[in-house]
Amino acid sequence: MAQIKLTNVKVDIPIFDLKNRFIKTTIINSIKGKKRGRIQNGSYRVSALQDLNFELMDGDRVGLIGHNGSGKSTLLRVLSGAYVPTHGRIASKGKVFSFIDLSLGIDQDCTGRENIFLRGALLGFSKKEISAKLNEIITFSELGEFIDMPVRTFSTGMHLRLAFSVSTAVNPEILLMDEWLSVGDEGYKHKAEARMAELLESTKILVIASHSRDLIMKTCNRVLWLEHGKIKMDGKPDQVCSSYFGQN
Repeated sequence: MAQIKLTNVKVDIPIFDLKNRFIKTTIINSIKGKKRGRIQNGSYRVSALQDLNFELMDGDRVGLIGHNGSGKSTLLRVLSGAYVPTHGRIASKGKVFSFIDLSLGIDQDCTGRENIFLRGALLGFSKKEISAKLNEIITFSELGEFIDMPVRTFSTGMHLRLAFSVSTAVNPEILLMDEWLSVGDEGYKHKAEARMAELLESTKILVIASHSRDLIMKTCNRVLWLEHGKIKMDGKPDQVCSSYFGQN
């Protein structure tokens, strides 16, 4: 059984270190002959998420909506474990896979084959697991002999096909996405869409942030509307989307 539970979760993001900022200012002012500033300890922090309380269970397909800066991406990073809550607690059961940054872990100077292992390791695969899926990944990427060439020689499309092929060669229990993944030309895009449909069918919990009403309505059975780092509304897609996007 997959499960995620957030209890009184708050996340503060440090914007800059006050001490270093004042040291820099002091040095610059000294050079310019100005009066030295006062050095203080601590940092300036912005509250990105505030007092979040919710639970996700098997079968939940959750859409995150809200304006830019509302906290959607930060929440995804908290769920993935990339961010640790400043206050509160998050508990989860099940293997989590995050598709927030598809190209994370791709090294431009390594070959495509080497990058399969690098990206796979970042996703939590063991070397044995990656080796077992290696041929499947290479075949799906359609890179052919380019798989043994440095990624810096790849076109943008080839780079995305490699990253997509590795990232979707998984059987996640909890899948986190920042917008829908779609890569390649029309032919490959159809293939990629089919792969994503299979992935969504097999995952136990899906959390996807999106600005698309159609995608949310088609994919999700629950929607969280975030505003200024807080949950403004939590409910069925038609109810929350009508309030957020307006009546159609």
